[in-house]
Amino acid sequence: MSSSQPADEEGKQKKRAPWGVIALVLLTGLALIRNGTGEFDIGPPQPASAAAADPRSPSTSGAKAPKPLPFSAANRVKIPALQVDAPVTPVGVDPDGWVEATPPEDPNLAGWFTGGVSPGEKGTAVLVGHVDNDQGPAVFYGLGSLKKGNHVEVLREDQKTAVFEIYGIQVFEKANFPGNRVYGSTGTPELRVITCGGEFSKENGYDGNVVVFARLVEVR
Repeated sequence: MSSSQPADEEGKQKKRAPWGVIALVLLTGLALIRNGTGEFDIGPPQPASAAAADPRSPSTSGAKAPKPLPFSAANRVKIPALQVDAPVTPVGVDPDGWVEATPPEDPNLAGWFTGGVSPGEKGTAVLVGHVDNDQGPAVFYGLGSLKKGNHVEVLREDQKTAVFEIYGIQVFEKANFPGNRVYGSTGTPELRVITCGGEFSKENGYDGNVVVFARLVEVR
């Protein structure tokens, strides 16, 4: 039987786990929660209540949303408002059922979760990264200070840059993490950027995750 998809592309599609499954896997938080130290004089910024995600809010640019892109791995992420410019490495699920964390000794490294779509494809792509390590703040330390309208740029292997506009930043307790809301597809290309957040204790680490909600607004 013929297929409109190339064989290698079809294989990539089959490897993707349903978001309902991923939501259950991540229900208790990301692996990187276990690596945060939180032992700095000033903790990471936390989102303001006014920054809660509202998918009905229009793009600040008013431009028509671009068409979804085909599959292409994420290579680099830039967040101009935070002066973040970091390489991206693929991450999956570890033997304990957690999303793999990037190496904690590298503070300027983000992870793209390969169980979902690539950034710019139809669906919800996910980037994760540490908030801190033993030396100090890490790549996504400042996520909680972002504002609606800020951009996240993801450079892809095909040399295209998917530009996402933020429409919400929230912190969720890991014990009540709304997996379907965070990871579920809206039917359009979206992005979630996730790190540790909330209260910190030496016994349990951070008790939540900061989640950035963003939608595709430009392709360069």
